[in-house]
Amino acid sequence: MAIGFLALFDDIAVLMDDVAAMSKVATKKTAGILGDDLAVNAEKASGFVSSRELPVLWAIAKGSFLNKLIILPIAFLLSAFMPWLIIPILLVGGVYLAYEGAEKIYEYFVPHKPKERESTFKSMTKGEILSVEKKKIKSAIFTDFILSAEIVILALGTVVESTLPVQIMVVSLIAILATIGVYG
Repeated sequence: MAIGFLALFDDIAVLMDDVAAMSKVATKKTAGILGDDLAVNAEKASGFVSSRELPVLWAIAKGSFLNKLIILPIAFLLSAFMPWLIIPILLVGGVYLAYEGAEKIYEYFVPHKPKERESTFKSMTKGEILSVEKKKIKSAIFTDFILSAEIVILALGTVVESTLPVQIMVVSLIAILATIGVYG
């Protein structure tokens, strides 16, 4: 009986070793997009009344976790039934990131009217401030959904050749670390 437990622990140790090794590779590959996620979400999460910054960040973080709960099962189903589709999705994501980069370069050379910041909140009622806040939170969560999908698919692309349990653990770990890293 003791031999059976030792064999089980050995199997678990081998699985966790695979997960750790693959997580390291996936983390390296997703670090660039995570940096982009940080910059974009910092821009989306700015301009709030200073006393509301932490509640707003908490609301966006909860939305980000909800996004991951939606994206992860879809990604795992994709990996299980249509793994050949992962590479084209990564290519579309790369084109989207290139578009974002070109748009930022364009905005640098052709500046737009600056957005009004906290000073406009002084003339608003509390209800109006909360309404503007809700719109900005929804926008930030939608942006997070797109960036989270990119991160999850990129992480999945690094472990697509692994077994499904390894894929689930590695990609879930990367998704959780991404949310904590961006909003923590």
